[in-house]
Order: sequence, then structure tokens, then C-alpha cells
Amino acid sequence: MAQLSPLLKQATPVVVEHGEGAYLYDVDGNRHLDFTAGIGVTSTGHCHPKVVKAAQEQIGKVIHAQYTTVMHQPLLKLTERLGDVLPAGLDSLFFANSGSEAVEAALRLSRQATGRPNVIVFQGGFHGRTVAAASMTTSGTRFSAGISPLMGGVHVAPFPYAYHYGWDEQTATKFALRELDYLFQTISAPNETAAFFIEPMLGEGGYVPANREFMAGLRERADRHGILLVIDEIQTGFGRTGRFWGHDHFDVRPDVVLIAKGLASGFPLSGIAASKELMSKAFPGSQGGTYGGNAVSCAAALATLDVIEEENLVENAAARGRQLLEGARLIADKTPEIGEVRGLGLLVGSEFTKADGTPDTALAAAAQQEAARRGLLLLTCGAYSNVVRMIPPLVVTAEQIDDALAIWAETVATVTGSK
Repeated sequence: MAQLSPLLKQATPVVVEHGEGAYLYDVDGNRHLDFTAGIGVTSTGHCHPKVVKAAQEQIGKVIHAQYTTVMHQPLLKLTERLGDVLPAGLDSLFFANSGSEAVEAALRLSRQATGRPNVIVFQGGFHGRTVAAASMTTSGTRFSAGISPLMGGVHVAPFPYAYHYGWDEQTATKFALRELDYLFQTISAPNETAAFFIEPMLGEGGYVPANREFMAGLRERADRHGILLVIDEIQTGFGRTGRFWGHDHFDVRPDVVLIAKGLASGFPLSGIAASKELMSKAFPGSQGGTYGGNAVSCAAALATLDVIEEENLVENAAARGRQLLEGARLIADKTPEIGEVRGLGLLVGSEFTKADGTPDTALAAAAQQEAARRGLLLLTCGAYSNVVRMIPPLVVTAEQIDDALAIWAETVATVTGSK
């Protein structure tokens, strides 16, 4: 009898029967408030009627129309529709299936377009699990351990993670930019550096937002040295941060944007966007794939964009995100074991630390598990897995946020022994 790999460890004990909005229902009929959203994927909630209808209708027309063999309407319509929301000047798209594929496509484009061998990533960033993407990932060694040698040409600069360093944000930012300049002098000369790859907010790395000064510093150096600024919006895009794009918080201009996760409400779809001029510099035949731009996924993505617009979900993410962040901080104020609460929009992380300031992985894990027992599904992240993260769908209501915060308050009190 075949079984799933023993390496696939479940974060919660839930076996799902069906989902609706912000809730998952297990096979025993229990309801769970899902603040994981499939790791930021189910942006319109579980089984939004408009997304379901679009997918069902498309399945009855054509399921797979391989896009370098024939073209299909959902892909053409989605490409046109994304033009309404993409950053100015990014008018050319390539579609794939997963975030890792989008990262690798952007890596290939960056090297081919510039003729330079190196890329710079930032400490704590997560870009995927395939070999090249894992070589660019520094959010935890578990993503790259045991598969060396990793891909060459990847160099790592600090991210302004102020709490980790024990500094204020301005000090951390100046340090990160100074170290980036030092990296140019000691490891990867600017004329050998093709691109910066950066998340506007570290995801797996601990839910740490970037800031305006740091992103402006990257843009200035990119312009000065002819380096591409590739912004990984795989987790932060499509309204998740309370702005349509995570980088909108920092008024920075990307050369390439990576998309996936919330784009199609759970159907596999990813892509990269760049200017036509830049995209044209990639080598012929360097972009393609069997399943990329799947017709059903594209139909679901079109419906997702409709729902985001019609239901004002970006604005809802901003308002509900403020409510969630403020509520989580009030709980942390009463809990010495939570060193910091931070986030953007509906991405909120609570970092657990011991009395001496070192990470408390065990307590974070206990809190995540206790919350699951109480009907609130959460995940952990960070290099030490000591950050508990909340990622509700964009359709989450004020009442659901209140319910989640009530469960979280009881959870924290239980695991810290203050109750």
C-alpha cells in the first residue's frame, strides 16, 4: 500500500473535507478558522463562488492547451488584464506554475539580458526549493541542506532585520547598505552583478518588512551600476500587504516582478513581468514549459482579479491588517515571551524569544499547536521557526479577526503559563 513520503510533516492534524471563505471543515465536521490561506494562496478564501464558476466553465471548454503549441483565450485575457495592475513599464509576461519556476525564469532572464554571472540575494530571503531557487534561499538551511554543490554565482547581503540585530531600523538599514557596498568591493564587482533578488517583506525568513530607505538604496545602486532590481512578490502581491504590491509601500520601481500564490486563488500559476525591451534580451527558447499558463488556472486568475476589485479586497486587507496587527501587539504587550510583532497588511508575525533575547522555537511551536487545537490554524517561520505567522484570506471579516485574536490571546496565556 502506497503512502505519502514520511518527510511531509503536517503543521496541523486537520484532514479537510471542504472549505468556505476563511474556514476549513474537517472530516469530523469541525470548523477551523484558517489563518494560513494555503501559505498565502487562497486570497479570495476557500472556494469563492465566482472562482469556482470560472474554473468549472473552463474545464468544460479546454483543460490543457500547451501555450507554445496553441494559444487559448484565458491566457490572452489574463495577460491583457494584468496590464491594468502591473507596475508601470512592465508590459511583457511569461507564465509558469510555481514560485520556484518564476524565480528561475527571472534568474535566466537576468543573466542573459545583462551578460553578467552573479546575483545578490538578501539574508533571510526565500525564493524556492528547486536547486537554483534553493541556492538563492537563506531563510533556513533546511531548504538547501544535503544537495550541495549549490548553484554558483549567488552572493548574500544583509537585510535590515532590526530586531535580529538588536538595533533600531535606521541603524540596521545603514548597516545593510554599507555591507552591500562592501560586497561589491570584495566578492561581486558591480559589472559582474546581474540582479538583486529581494522580497519586499521576508516571508519564510520571519515576516520582516523592508523599508523605504533600504529599497531606495537598492534602486539607486541598481541604476548606478546597470543591475536589475527583481522584486519577489510571490507572497506579498495581489493585495496581501494592504497595497496591490508589497513594494508599493516603499515607492520603488522594479525591473522585474515575480508573481504566484494569490494570483489564482489556489490553482497553480506563476509568472514574471518585465518590460518588452528587457524580456526580448533573453535567449530564444529560454522560456517555456508543458503546463505553464494552464487554461483553468488562467480562468481562475481572471475571476480572482474580478473578486479583488469588486469586493475591495486590497482595502479590506489594509483595514483588517491594521486590526490584526494592533490586536496581536496588545497581546504581546502582556507577554514578555513575545519579543516583537510586525507585519504588513494580512501578513502578521509574532516572534517568540527567551528572557536573554535568544529565539524560543519550542514556545512558538507550542503556541502554533495549541492554537490549532482551539480551532485557529497558523504556521511558523523564521530561521529558528520561532515566529508564528497569521495569513488570513483577503476576504476575512472584522468579526473573524476578533475571533482569531481571542483564540490567540487564550493560546498565548496557556502556553506561557500566565493563565
